[in-house]
Amino acid sequence: MRLDALMKQPLSLPTVPKIAARLISTFDQDEVDLQDIARCIGTDPVLTARLLKVANSAFFGLSRAASSVSDAINVLGLVKVRALVLGAILDVSFHSVPGMKLEQFWRYSLNTATLARTICLPLRIDENTAFTAGLLHGIGELIMHAGMPEAMCELNQHVDPLALRRGEAETAMFGYTFADVGASLARSWKFPKRIVDAIEHQLTPFENGNYEPISGAIHLAAWRCRAEESNLSGNQLVNTYPDTIGIALGVDPDSLLGGVAIIRQTADGPVTPECPERAEHADHHHTVAA
Repeated sequence: MRLDALMKQPLSLPTVPKIAARLISTFDQDEVDLQDIARCIGTDPVLTARLLKVANSAFFGLSRAASSVSDAINVLGLVKVRALVLGAILDVSFHSVPGMKLEQFWRYSLNTATLARTICLPLRIDENTAFTAGLLHGIGELIMHAGMPEAMCELNQHVDPLALRRGEAETAMFGYTFADVGASLARSWKFPKRIVDAIEHQLTPFENGNYEPISGAIHLAAWRCRAEESNLSGNQLVNTYPDTIGIALGVDPDSLLGGVAIIRQTADGPVTPECPERAEHADHHHTVAA
């Protein structure tokens, strides 16, 4: 199926929900009213319950339980709350996808988001965009499985959805990849161009005239997290390490070839582990830079 035909299917391209549209609109706002965002999210009891489940999980080790969306925002910060709620909305939109293990998919996505952010921090690359784009970078897989389940299940028999060479296999079979599809959704939902570009160029961040450092960070993070899902050995990690991209970014390969913090299990839906820089997000003011 052609990419344009896939994206015209209702199952492949759900209409952007109002809460998602409101959250997406905050990306380019200089200041965001946190109370307004809390009220917006709070209108949906399912999203509220998911968010509080994350905030009160063992990953964050709170001394007291977060009892409201406002509490969760104070603990996690706007960037993470926004990304997690958008991920939860997409999870609900594709709650049953043939051929995909959704718990594994979201675990992998969150590991990628967290590691992409970690890679970007010392490089002075936009770590907030890296976290959001990293969390959503694989959403094209869900869209493709929803829109053409038979073809995708056939492909899955030969190449696992989280295999390192998945992008190559999709290009060979369809002429496009999950990165192209995910970028199409992000563009349709009016995500900022920097997030669309980060998703679109994740497989080839420094090829064909591209220079997308955030995509490069996502590429490295996704490689490492896919390797973890595939249980690659130390020698296999060394042999598959994307050294060209690592060199272009100036990343120390030992930081990725050695032990990295990877979530083994998650609760239902998108959750994320504690980040060491959590304290910088403990902002109790009513407005915050987007």
